[in-house]
Amino acid sequence: MAATAIEWTEVTWNPTTGCDRTSPGCDHCYAMTLAKRLKAMSQPKYQNDGDPRTSGPGFGMTMHPNTLDLPFAWHSPKTVFVNSMSDLFHPQVPEDFIQRVFEVIKATPQHQYQILTKRSHRLREIAERIEWSSNVWMGVSIENQQYAFRAQHLKDVPAALRFLSVEPLLGPVDLNLDGIDWVIVGGESGIGARAIDPNWVRTIRDHCIESNTPFFFKQWGGRTPKQNGRILDGVIWNDLPHVNAGVSS
Repeated sequence: MAATAIEWTEVTWNPTTGCDRTSPGCDHCYAMTLAKRLKAMSQPKYQNDGDPRTSGPGFGMTMHPNTLDLPFAWHSPKTVFVNSMSDLFHPQVPEDFIQRVFEVIKATPQHQYQILTKRSHRLREIAERIEWSSNVWMGVSIENQQYAFRAQHLKDVPAALRFLSVEPLLGPVDLNLDGIDWVIVGGESGIGARAIDPNWVRTIRDHCIESNTPFFFKQWGGRTPKQNGRILDGVIWNDLPHVNAGVSS
């Protein structure tokens, strides 16, 4: 378990580390930059290099079975972001390992687990073979309209709570929020961060208000995540989902 500065969660748990860029939202991946730094610091989880065309130093996909028991040691309830440094549905993660992660989640119902993926095709493909429990918040990342199909894939998954992380928001997105329980929006941060248009954010916020979907605005982005704050039209949007909002199907 590691404390995190991510505003919408409490701690992170990384049963796998490493990934490969798969769409434009990955172009300035914070996790890949951090993995390079952790490799240089001799952190043992980040010594496996990825393909230089799509990944980088210390960011090769790696399973860490020795971390699977960690949630059992957390005595107070936590909101846990699973794989802040990876994608659990990456094609190199064996399905049986994914199932082991979900078994741990089910066995620790005192915690709420947030899982986020860009690999929505694989998520939908194996969802019926996963044992879903009510403490799973399943989400997909969407960066522009081209990748809005991930939301539809998510709707086919029998998670109790489904959410969208529209970050980094790189263009206007028109979303159908039926069956979606929470929406997070944020701008890109880091060197070369691409600008976000406030009207893109307002459109999503307004759709959330119209559909009574909780809306969380994480950041405007910039050179650093907090450079431009997170106030939208005079308001800090901190909506969180109702834990029992979704209905498994």
